[in-house]
Amino acid sequence: MTEPPPAAAGPATIDELITVMADTQARLDAARDGRRHWHGVYRRGTIAVRDEIRRGGFGDSEWLERWDLYFAGIYLEAMRRWDADQAPSGPWQVAFAAACDPGLPPLRHVLLGLNAHVNYDLPQALIGVITDDEFADDELMRRRYADHKHVDDVLVVRVASEDRELATAERHGQRSALDRLLVPLNRAGSRRFLKEARAKVYDNARLLSQARQQGPDALAARLAELENLCRARVADLRAPGQVLLKLTRHGFGVTLRP
Repeated sequence: MTEPPPAAAGPATIDELITVMADTQARLDAARDGRRHWHGVYRRGTIAVRDEIRRGGFGDSEWLERWDLYFAGIYLEAMRRWDADQAPSGPWQVAFAAACDPGLPPLRHVLLGLNAHVNYDLPQALIGVITDDEFADDELMRRRYADHKHVDDVLVVRVASEDRELATAERHGQRSALDRLLVPLNRAGSRRFLKEARAKVYDNARLLSQARQQGPDALAARLAELENLCRARVADLRAPGQVLLKLTRHGFGVTLRP
């Protein structure tokens, strides 16, 4: 049986993760670092997932927490590398470099971070906590997918409050008339984008699992392909233009070739 790669060193529980994220939030806020907008959304979403775990809302809470820690660990490592003047992965290089632009609206920072984290980090997190044999177990994968879907359900409920939070951080005129018109559609749009991304992420994770069975070189090649696709996608969202219309036109996720 091919085992998943070891998880990156980091918090051992979701409560420890939230503490680390709170400390990072304080540092980013104090520095007025543009990354604070995405990090705040992610931190609050992690708290919501932690509360749902405590409520017993997931089919396999132990697996869900293990996945959440692995997933967050990839992002935290990218943050660590950027802060140490080392190169993070391509998608995060684009997203973090954009944080240096004081004119970029908070919503754009969030969408860049979300895109890098979901499209690039998430397939890696899935193969980190799901073995190749488990990918072949249809019933188990249905349960994993259902728990993942429920995470999205938890996060979609937060869209309106997160939009209000971002609005308080915006400067006058940063949100266009079109942005304001699209706000009532954000919850429905977020649900659609997350559903699309979730399906693509699982397809990509299966392809990564298949590559892993062929050996480390095959997996490295697939990861390089995914990194290039995700970097280009984040760069497209970073370029001038109405970002919500870009998402509507091109979709949210990326797709590895079969």
